[in-house]
Amino acid sequence: MSDSPLAALAPAAVWSAFADLCAIPHPSRHEAAIVAFLKRRAEARGLAAEVDAKGNLIVRKPATPGRENRPGVVLQAHVDMVPQANADTPHDFARDPIRPRVDGAWVAATGTTLGADNCIGAAAMLALIEDTALPHGPLEFLFTVEEEIGLNGARAVAPGVLKGDILLNLDSEDDTRITIGCAGGRDVVVSLPLAQADPGDKAFLEVSVKGLKGGHSGLDIHLGHGNAIRILARVLRAAREAAPSLRVARIGGGSARNAIPREAAALVAVSKAEEAACRAGIATRLTDIRAELAQADPGLTVEVESAAAARAFTAEASAALIRAINACPDGIGRLSDSLPGTPETSSNIGVIATTESGVQITCMVRSSVDSARDALCARIEDVFALAGGSVTLGAPYPGWQPNPEAKILGVLSAAHTRLRGTPPEISTVHAGLECAILGAAYPRWEMASIGPVIRNPHSPDERVEIASVGRFWGLLTETLAAV
Repeated sequence: MSDSPLAALAPAAVWSAFADLCAIPHPSRHEAAIVAFLKRRAEARGLAAEVDAKGNLIVRKPATPGRENRPGVVLQAHVDMVPQANADTPHDFARDPIRPRVDGAWVAATGTTLGADNCIGAAAMLALIEDTALPHGPLEFLFTVEEEIGLNGARAVAPGVLKGDILLNLDSEDDTRITIGCAGGRDVVVSLPLAQADPGDKAFLEVSVKGLKGGHSGLDIHLGHGNAIRILARVLRAAREAAPSLRVARIGGGSARNAIPREAAALVAVSKAEEAACRAGIATRLTDIRAELAQADPGLTVEVESAAAARAFTAEASAALIRAINACPDGIGRLSDSLPGTPETSSNIGVIATTESGVQITCMVRSSVDSARDALCARIEDVFALAGGSVTLGAPYPGWQPNPEAKILGVLSAAHTRLRGTPPEISTVHAGLECAILGAAYPRWEMASIGPVIRNPHSPDERVEIASVGRFWGLLTETLAAV
């Protein structure tokens, strides 16, 4: 990677591997090339490597001499990434490489998500595969696919295939913390049929919500960032109050159900006599919302521009659509009783798109309590049922219940304290980790999750702290030597 902007960074083995992975496009469902690359690198070291029917890669590395009877450790990371780009950054995630850059103390991408979530973890695993100096017990490396679209790779890992006793997941995003539990989740896909008709002689306006921070729909949900789809519904409701003739012709926003939408837009039709009132209604509501988000999301803008005519939903259908989105639960639903200040249950209106017959909306619900997860899914279903819609529920996945007595937690904590001088924070996370799925297939495992400092995952503002990658690598290698 001599010509890479990451070439001068340490630890060199991890950053070199990360640069190599960035060069291979790897959004969800397009991981075959990156898996093949990792397999070739492992086999070049003489290691056994196999790809299962789903596309997950398993690499086995024997213990260093004299450590054959140590507990086996499974290291795990996912190789897919969330494809998010700024509107002014043309990028085909299935074909174009990620372009990392050094930005002060951080590494970021150029106008897109970086994919440090979770290719920094995968890069550390590749560095360990190729390392010849570190003493360790038996190691297995599990590179999973399609994590970002439902933990699908982890779901396909069969019981008994992996032989280790301990799982170290490398998908956490704070190097002061060891994670020992996570939320479960479920997708809610709404189909809302809407009648259409010729709008007649109307003024057409494109209403666009832009400038929001977005972020991870679990890790960042407590930050109060604006949801572009919800904001769009609010301004359209205000526009309809000011201009009752308003009809929606097209609506779209968001690109991933697990990312807080940063942008959304709608094409609307209003009578020419009400156009000025419509614009004024939007401007008034925007003033209110910008005041609400002045600290959490100060970049919010709403643009209103004249547009070409199009077929539109009826006035009744438009009203039902706007009201349903406005009423749909979004954000934190309940805080944890056992972990004050931590979200227990949340939802994210992640994607909305116009279809031939109406609209489709995808929400993601998370909770550390399965019954609360299902209750919130039912609320969303009921909201859209009142508007004439139907819901398809994705396969639920459970939360990962913490085990504070796990021996691996003591090993990690001791290593962290030796290296940093202070003990780590032990916590759970309001996001889905593959530990929940894998632990159900391997209930005897002890599990923990670690990682470097990553900020704004699932958004083009994603970045990883350079120094923290070194600290993460130190904790990982110290732990493997001590197990």
